[in-house]
Amino acid sequence: MAKRAVLLLAHGTPATVDEIPEYLRNVVSGRPMPQHVVEEIQHRYSLIGEPKGHSPLTELTMEQAELLRAELARAGVDVPVYLGMRNWRPYIADVVKQMRADGIEEAAVVCLAPQNSRTSVGLYRRAVLAEAGGMRFDFLEGWAGEPLLADAFAERLRVAVLRFSSETSEPVHVLFTAHSVPVRTVEAAAPGGDAEGKPIHWPTAKPGAEAVADPYSVEAKLTARLVAERVPEVAAWSFAFQSQGASGGPWIGPSVEETLDGLAAQGVKAVILQPIGFLCDHVEILYDIDIAFREHAAKLGMRLERPESLNGSPILAQVLAKLSLEGVARLASAQG
Repeated sequence: MAKRAVLLLAHGTPATVDEIPEYLRNVVSGRPMPQHVVEEIQHRYSLIGEPKGHSPLTELTMEQAELLRAELARAGVDVPVYLGMRNWRPYIADVVKQMRADGIEEAAVVCLAPQNSRTSVGLYRRAVLAEAGGMRFDFLEGWAGEPLLADAFAERLRVAVLRFSSETSEPVHVLFTAHSVPVRTVEAAAPGGDAEGKPIHWPTAKPGAEAVADPYSVEAKLTARLVAERVPEVAAWSFAFQSQGASGGPWIGPSVEETLDGLAAQGVKAVILQPIGFLCDHVEILYDIDIAFREHAAKLGMRLERPESLNGSPILAQVLAKLSLEGVARLASAQG
């Protein structure tokens, strides 16, 4: 029988401000990064974390891997769990090499980015395959529609909605978000439908040309809808893309800022923002949401709060175990 394992893949970030330049070179695959962009990101990192200037993403991701190991052990499954990061240590390439050295022949691969995009999952996959050698993989492309994922986010959201509703006399609007991606990632897409089944039109796709759709935008909105359906206390909700990049051309929207502007014009005074594209705290939550978006909302006369991030959510550990075991079972079946 083949020796199997589970491989988790994630974004990864450094722990300190001084490591930001090296990290950013990894993010942009070595392309030059304007110095003012580097300094701005260093500034944002300096304002977050405990102590200040510390991003908890890598530690939280490692904790999620440990929770998965415990969940698999409770299920009586003796499968090692590895964790590789694209942009920081432990790097995916180094982890896959270690797996080969450990004699691993097959692995179920789960990305800690539920919504599939060429800019995340696609790059993770490329990094795995570059070091695969003769290893075989069951690579989960995306799990945006997994019910347990929606349950995990809904559990956090319900607590926040009930608390916020009791503190304000205003109706609470929920704004779901996911990280934006460059327009070029999704613009050449085949006809399809959005999360509500409505047609998607991609104006830059040439008629009759063969194109491959990036499913990210559709999958992000699908996760948001599934979460909203599980929290009946949510009377109204909308969706926006956050944290658009500072370089590389246009990024998909609408942005959070313009969405908040529109909600304020409608008279909305209280907003809960839940980022359903992120599984743990990091700079795009601790700075972009907790500082920048909250300040933007305050200038509009709005109060903005967010639910606790999933981080060590037991339901998240359960869904990771479910996805991992399904991948291992597919590998066993293929061998069978």
